[in-house]
Amino acid sequence: MGNNLPDRPRAILVVSAHWLGEGTLVNSTLRPETIHDFYGFPEELYQIKYAAPGAPEFAREVIHLIPEVIEDRRRGLDHGAWVVLKYIFPEADIPVFQLSIDFQRPMQYHYDLSQRLKTLRQEGVLVIGSGNIVHNLSLVYSREGNSPYDWAIEFDAWVKDRIDQRDFQSLIHYEKMGTAAHLSVPTVDHYVPLIYALALAEKNEEIIFTYEEVITSLSMRCLQIGSLAAHRPIGN
Repeated sequence: MGNNLPDRPRAILVVSAHWLGEGTLVNSTLRPETIHDFYGFPEELYQIKYAAPGAPEFAREVIHLIPEVIEDRRRGLDHGAWVVLKYIFPEADIPVFQLSIDFQRPMQYHYDLSQRLKTLRQEGVLVIGSGNIVHNLSLVYSREGNSPYDWAIEFDAWVKDRIDQRDFQSLIHYEKMGTAAHLSVPTVDHYVPLIYALALAEKNEEIIFTYEEVITSLSMRCLQIGSLAAHRPIGN
């Protein structure tokens, strides 16, 4: 995907499922560290470094656009960012910064906030929403093999259809979809990045699905929006 982008981004903004808290923060760190915010994995993963520079000037532009956003001068890159970026841009030579998710806010808030960031795309900033459409870790290991649950397939397909129809309001109010939605999104953290990405889509921009797979209780679906894509890679 990195090779297929028509333009080299000036910077990359990541909205990751793994930076949650009260309020919305943006990191202006000059040299963000690689955060290994997971446990129980092979030691080799903890040795990986993604030494991309930060993007403090763009982080402060976010604050200019949205004054209620709070500057964080110390935060590094969590694995929702670097696990994805090390494959898209392995040279780690493009400045990267992150926007946190205010866990207490409703989905409409996140959609509206992201729409206020559209000018960043016009300035050559690539926006990545990193999470999972279906993310129920409690059920990942409850069956043999990788065969997906029916409800996971159902919800993933429903989301795809709503995106194809540009029915973003239904995706904002996804819980109305019923049981499959509640099982697929037991907590909102991994679902919210999708909403940030879709909010940045212009009316006539093409949205393509670059990868589609459901493994047990996880959707690995990826999508790309426009030329400088609001791309939602999954797998973290």
